[in-house]
Amino acid sequence: MSADAEYEYDLFVIGAGSGGVRAARMAAAAGARVAVAEDRYLGGTCVNVGCVPKKLYSYAAHFHDSFDDAIGYGWQLPGPASLDWATLRDNKTSEIKRLNGIYQRLLEGAGVTLFNARAKLSGPHSVDLATEEGSTQVSARQILLATGGWPWTPDFPGSEYALNSNQIFDLDRFPERFLVLGGGYIAVEFASIFNGLGSESHLIYRNELFLKAFDQEVREFTRDEMAKKGVKLHFGTNIKRIEPHGAALNVYLTTGELLEVDAVLAATGRKANTQGLGLETLGIELDENGKIPVNERYETRVPSILALGDLTDGPELTPVALAEAMQLVDHHFNHTEPMPLDYTTIPTAVFCHPNIGTVGLSEEAAREKFASIRIYRTDFKPMKHTLSGSTERMLMKLIVDDATDVVVGAHMVGEEAGELIQGIAIAVRAGLTKNDFDRTVGIHPTVAEEFVTMRTLSRY
Repeated sequence: MSADAEYEYDLFVIGAGSGGVRAARMAAAAGARVAVAEDRYLGGTCVNVGCVPKKLYSYAAHFHDSFDDAIGYGWQLPGPASLDWATLRDNKTSEIKRLNGIYQRLLEGAGVTLFNARAKLSGPHSVDLATEEGSTQVSARQILLATGGWPWTPDFPGSEYALNSNQIFDLDRFPERFLVLGGGYIAVEFASIFNGLGSESHLIYRNELFLKAFDQEVREFTRDEMAKKGVKLHFGTNIKRIEPHGAALNVYLTTGELLEVDAVLAATGRKANTQGLGLETLGIELDENGKIPVNERYETRVPSILALGDLTDGPELTPVALAEAMQLVDHHFNHTEPMPLDYTTIPTAVFCHPNIGTVGLSEEAAREKFASIRIYRTDFKPMKHTLSGSTERMLMKLIVDDATDVVVGAHMVGEEAGELIQGIAIAVRAGLTKNDFDRTVGIHPTVAEEFVTMRTLSRY
């Protein structure tokens, strides 16, 4: 496919995150002439200030428990372990720089032109590019918006002293006392991470329980396990104000409580990163959630302008953006009609301690959808902890539509839940039945075998 004579490119992508880079590469592979504009960093949120550094810090935090667990297995450590924050932080930075280079080489290898510039829509087929040297304009048959999300911090007295999730990875000094505000993925994960790294860790959430979109039993089990590990949970409260107190911060809560901490993370959500994109130039309006409306072909109200990932309404997950990018390329450059994505069976993990892995419906959602369901669940002390001395427990749960015997939800709280649930997600996506699970021979001794050995009905 060659570019239309009147346009310089077939596809111009604004944003070099996971979705934008995947769309650019796949379109180029289909013969399109493609360019990408990025004014910050290659790889987007996930690589630079999201999934990758978060998981690296989560690995680091797990060592705290591992050192304690090793004693029960006969290991004699030379002395109490201590964290060198600078080593962790700087090694993380080196790894991200390595990944930035990989993304650049992937684009170059695919023949994609990369502009290190701030891009803004100037027409249905034109983009203005601004750099320190000046500005220029390019034209494209289609323009893809893939600028992802951006952290949002609520406004309250002293909110300027709170960090957002873009800033938390590169602190000059380790916070011995850490507070996170919020009840979503990021808040729960970082409360666990800094607790595991050795901070006195507090989580503040205005509602009665975090992770509101998750299965209620999973939420309650996670709450109890995190509390056992030492995370101080403050539900039904909010931050009233923050005041500096020497090198520390005084955090005043709506309950009247005062907490003195060294750092505050406002993990209160992310919003679509649409500011400065020039949407108003083309009359593209955001929906009630601040997202860009698109059709099944990822077209906005202006057909030549496309959008995907966190800019649009859907799960804000990197693999979703990647899948949408491939769908978009199939529609517009491979000229096929791909099967629509099934957003109901997208698995996800929360890398708190212990981890959460989940796919499909929660028990509450299943009760609303089906006339009758069956619940199979178990919680137990994993074999690993029979010698470690840890009191950590694990939860595993299957939700079954009683009429068809199809497993419509699977949930797990425990070590490596994200790794394990990926395989279970294939079964749930395929529509396998509880009988299929029961007929699958388990691997012994593993915790994973519990998913195929839960035969006793827990409740209807």
